[in-house]
Amino acid sequence: MRARRSPDSRVDLRDPLTRASLLLTLAALLWIPQAGALAWGVGRIAAGEGAAAVWAPAGAALLFGALRALLEDLGAGMAHGAARAEVRSLRAKAVAALGRRSPLDKTQASSGLASSLLAEQAEALIPWLSRWRPARFKSMILPLAIFACVLWFSWAAALALAMAAPLIPVFMALVGWRAQAVSEAHMARLGEMNGYLLDRLRGLATIRDLGAVEGVTARVRAEAQDLKTRAMAVLRIAFLSSAVLEFFSALGVALAAVYVGFHLLGEFSWGVWGERLSLAEGLFVLMLAPAFFEPLREISAVWHDRAAGEAARKALLRLEDSGPEVSTLPLAPALLRAPGVRIEALDFAPAFAGYGLEAAPGERVALMGPSGSGKSTLLALIGGLAEPQAGALEFPGAPKGLRPQIAWFGQTPHVFAGSLAANIALGRELSPEALREALSFARLERAAALHGAAPLGEGGLGLSGGEAHRLALARLKARPEARLILADEPTAHLDSETAAEILAGLLELAEGRTLVVATHDPAVARRMDRVIRLEPLAADKEAAA
Repeated sequence: MRARRSPDSRVDLRDPLTRASLLLTLAALLWIPQAGALAWGVGRIAAGEGAAAVWAPAGAALLFGALRALLEDLGAGMAHGAARAEVRSLRAKAVAALGRRSPLDKTQASSGLASSLLAEQAEALIPWLSRWRPARFKSMILPLAIFACVLWFSWAAALALAMAAPLIPVFMALVGWRAQAVSEAHMARLGEMNGYLLDRLRGLATIRDLGAVEGVTARVRAEAQDLKTRAMAVLRIAFLSSAVLEFFSALGVALAAVYVGFHLLGEFSWGVWGERLSLAEGLFVLMLAPAFFEPLREISAVWHDRAAGEAARKALLRLEDSGPEVSTLPLAPALLRAPGVRIEALDFAPAFAGYGLEAAPGERVALMGPSGSGKSTLLALIGGLAEPQAGALEFPGAPKGLRPQIAWFGQTPHVFAGSLAANIALGRELSPEALREALSFARLERAAALHGAAPLGEGGLGLSGGEAHRLALARLKARPEARLILADEPTAHLDSETAAEILAGLLELAEGRTLVVATHDPAVARRMDRVIRLEPLAADKEAAA
């Protein structure tokens, strides 16, 4: 994993979160003059100066209070906006990284886990960034400022605060290490649970057919119970950190209050630098004492958010980790004729070592071989879905950037949650005439009349297997610019009649184009111009033996 610096370590005035933290810290510092004005006013009343003497301190207190509220509102809004922007950036990077990952990469996150991280767990970053960082800033500045003010009037009261303050971060750090570990485990388990549920929902029909509903239900119930147990463990640690802080902060405030109270009663004459504290000075110290622990109390309140946010950030960054990626080809102008395919000394572990292949422009080639011989992998390499580790992969007669003019026909065409027309267009602008022509070519008029503009279910819910393959034909028909067609087992899992219709449509679309088909079906191979047989590498043969 590439080294990345945590947002907690950045102190940059150009960073909106840093500016928001400074605004919120300044707002918290305004409590010092506001408390001074309030203590001044109470002191004047106690001295018998009358109501008129209160107007100046009351006005000052109101002014500082209004300014403090304004800065807090601006800072909180800026912090939330900056946190939201940071999350959008992390999400965009993670989505871009997922889009670059090769379908052949077996280490990439499942769709359920990725969607959970991007849609749900990423939201845990908002309170961490918008609340934790300002609280951290305030904890570094506000206690020192208050300690200096209290120390100016009484070293004994300052000592009472100083005795309790160092114990809080020590115990909270001990609790925090455990909290972070538990939160990371909880986030990882939550993502796995979401992935498991998504996979089972996709295969719900198969699960029912196999009579495995009870077993899957029991597994889901057990997973949910485990997730609940983990969530409660995280909450217990969060409450423990709050209890630790409240205990020591209450102890510090109580010591300072007891000293000031006995000092004003005349029981204590020590603890000050000169004369005895006046009522206003004693009240000022008492009003500052709780604020001394306020930033630490805020940290305790968002300690769980910090643990959850850091866990979510690490999980999002793991989505960006390097792995096999699709080849990066620039756009190319439309081809006027079919390209050829030439492969020399290609290496791609574990399927190929020094492999070579050549297909002429416009040729129809069948790739045959036993399972594991690398037929689908070779198609993926030709289609740019992965980069070869070594060797040359060229397209004679075509400029660089051929991918936009490569069409793919998979053995299980994917159906997205959307209308039939949207599944044919796949984001492209199609005229009504082109859409009707594609539906007619693939013989999907009945399905179009049945479903209309209603969305199809994710994964093909609402379509039969044959209709899903006809949908793939319609997609090819709607792409007249495609000059190279790659088909991976286009007739797999189909009855003989439907397979013959799909093959006939594919061959018709392949007129004037180059077609490379991976197949086990001899009937498909006989319709091609040439058959290339692939064999597993020697190491694979030995492993199979």
